[in-house]
Amino acid sequence: MSDSSSAGKENLRIREMTIDDLSEVFHIGEEVFTAESFQSLYRTWDEYEITTLFNSDNELCLVAEAGDKILGFALGTTVTKHNSPWKYGYLVWVGVRRDIQQGGVGSGLFKEIKHRMKEQGVRMMIIDTSADNLPAVHFFQKQGFGDIQEHVYMSLNLSRKSRKKPAKKS
Repeated sequence: MSDSSSAGKENLRIREMTIDDLSEVFHIGEEVFTAESFQSLYRTWDEYEITTLFNSDNELCLVAEAGDKILGFALGTTVTKHNSPWKYGYLVWVGVRRDIQQGGVGSGLFKEIKHRMKEQGVRMMIIDTSADNLPAVHFFQKQGFGDIQEHVYMSLNLSRKSRKKPAKKS
């Protein structure tokens, strides 16, 4: 573990995100959720993701910091389904600076957002990630998630040239 990782964990503070944090959170997300790392990312990491969640559920938009440096973030929301007595918590994004991942920052963020969701009456918390994102799957299993549900996710790369042969003229 690097010095920045251990120092960050000792002085870690989790708090609600403020408007002044939006830019830094965005840049951490850009670093973590890259097209190279997640070629089939089914949601787009952009400024609208952050601002929409911040404007609708700011008490579930958290940052982890040590000193004056933001180390990571968690962005969530709650969902109520029509004709269902249950309130669901949806953890939409969790991002931690690459150089300090596996240092406890993500777990701290998860613990706090879980606590806040319980306070809001959430009965079930859900996340989603790509099946091949093994670090994320392992992280969420460590946090107590189970009952993995598989779903079909398909993509079509439109930048590749089609290999179909042109139809023959008669």
